[in-house]
Amino acid sequence: MSNSDSRPIGVFDSGIGGLTVLKELALQFPQENFLYLGDTARLPYGSKSPQTIRKYSEQNIQFLEKQNVKAIVIACNTASSQLTEHEFDGLPIYNVIEPGSQRALEVSPTGRIGVLGTRATINSQAYTKKIMEMNSKAQVFDQACPLFVPLAEEGWDSDPVTNLIVFRYLSPLLQNHIDTLILGCTHYPILKNSIARVTGSSIELVDSGEAIARWLNHDFTQGRLGKNTSNENRHIDIMTTDHSVHFTEVAHRILKPVKADEFRVVDL
Repeated sequence: MSNSDSRPIGVFDSGIGGLTVLKELALQFPQENFLYLGDTARLPYGSKSPQTIRKYSEQNIQFLEKQNVKAIVIACNTASSQLTEHEFDGLPIYNVIEPGSQRALEVSPTGRIGVLGTRATINSQAYTKKIMEMNSKAQVFDQACPLFVPLAEEGWDSDPVTNLIVFRYLSPLLQNHIDTLILGCTHYPILKNSIARVTGSSIELVDSGEAIARWLNHDFTQGRLGKNTSNENRHIDIMTTDHSVHFTEVAHRILKPVKADEFRVVDL
């Protein structure tokens, strides 16, 4: 691949949570174009079978492939647990499981790592398997947090109710003396402040967007991905498979200060 490539980076999620990853990537790589796909017509993925999640993910990738993207980020932990390839039809693919697991091991002093996620992600044991594959001496403690997504989407990130629910979910992990905590759902960074209030400063929080940004930066440096070196203004386009005013409102809140150029509904 040449050193210059102005094509956008594709990012997809079942809905709105992946916008936390898009925001981090847009801030880390201000020269790059991005194209986000939220499969809002078929969410949530977390309650679907592994076969259906895989099928939907492949359809999202094929759609983004037709938009002439240069790489695809699977900004969904549930989808990442079922589609682990590093390439698809020769297109570089990044999921959230591997970068998050690697980053957790890098920052954990004792290898006692906690994982928060949806029921589907936790039941898949994707993080536990990947962490143990990377370091068999690590100890992983996981916790499903099904109430976190609706709290994040309602914008209740600073609500006292959220603080109580966060404490309830995190208490078992804290009793296991973890020193690192993976936010294993792309909605969860929205609740990062509430989570940090419970964990305190002694526990390192691992954010999917930040972990993926490190991998992309490595591949830009190594030449696996070409950088956008054009002088044109960069574009960030948001596409969904179903429209709702709520999505647009929450999207603007999550992305701030990043601004999207266009919101549109598409058929896969």
